[in-house]
Amino acid sequence: MPTRLEVTKTYKLYIDGKFPRSESGRSMIITRDSTSIHVCKASRKDYRDAVEAARKAQPGWAASTAYLRGQILYRIAEMLEGKRDELVALSEPDAPARVGRTATKGARSAKTPRPQSAAAEIQASIDRLICYAGWADKYAQVLGCNNPVSGPFYNFTVPEPTGVVTVIAPDAPPLLGLISLLAPAICSGNTAICIASQSNPLPALVLAEACATGDVPAGVVNILSAERNELLKVIAGHRDTDAILAANLSAADAAILKEGVAENLKRVTVRDVPDWFDNAACNSPWWIEPMVEMKTIWHPASV
Repeated sequence: MPTRLEVTKTYKLYIDGKFPRSESGRSMIITRDSTSIHVCKASRKDYRDAVEAARKAQPGWAASTAYLRGQILYRIAEMLEGKRDELVALSEPDAPARVGRTATKGARSAKTPRPQSAAAEIQASIDRLICYAGWADKYAQVLGCNNPVSGPFYNFTVPEPTGVVTVIAPDAPPLLGLISLLAPAICSGNTAICIASQSNPLPALVLAEACATGDVPAGVVNILSAERNELLKVIAGHRDTDAILAANLSAADAAILKEGVAENLKRVTVRDVPDWFDNAACNSPWWIEPMVEMKTIWHPASV
């Protein structure tokens, strides 16, 4: 009787609602449970393809109702709920880099997060999507305002999406960190190109499957597994993106982004997040604010 070999999963890029392999044919090796997994290693061309897809999708996504965007974020959360066991297995680290685990014992500093299990990370990721699904049709009331003016006019300030945003996920936690940056960007009408955690991109690539089956229009979310240092200068210099959102980068990587965008003036936000499980900090509409532009409207008042 011949021995049957298990059909293992192939992890690909997610661009424009499709799952292509990298045009370069390259891959990165990720070790999970002593098994070597090859994942696609995105190239500059793959990034440019993702930007084109995001740009094409952005007007339609921004024009959709806030209620619909909230419903779609909720649907992504539903899809992740069905993949909970798979995500927990992929998020469980082999090395001491467990999410939130400190390298030394003793008292925690103010910036040291509480130790969290992979199951807790997945639960928090799903909950965060639900939170920003709720903010989709409410953040404008918080960030916008009715401005006092002198004269027979009404003056309103309303937030509008910036456009195409590149999201650079932290290395850990791989899924919660990515969703905490991605959800505020897309709930407000932006489209996104996500650079997954370099140390463990697998949960992000499963998130891509949830987006593909969760009613997300093609091009709204694009997810790439890549070596971050290879793409940072490309990301900073690309003229068809409007903003960059990253977190917990090294000082050198943050400097590459900020120096690169000096020429094209896109927005750059690099957050320092000590505890991704802090709901009071991470579930705030002020995480949406860097990804929107404020538009002021004047209207004559009736007399």
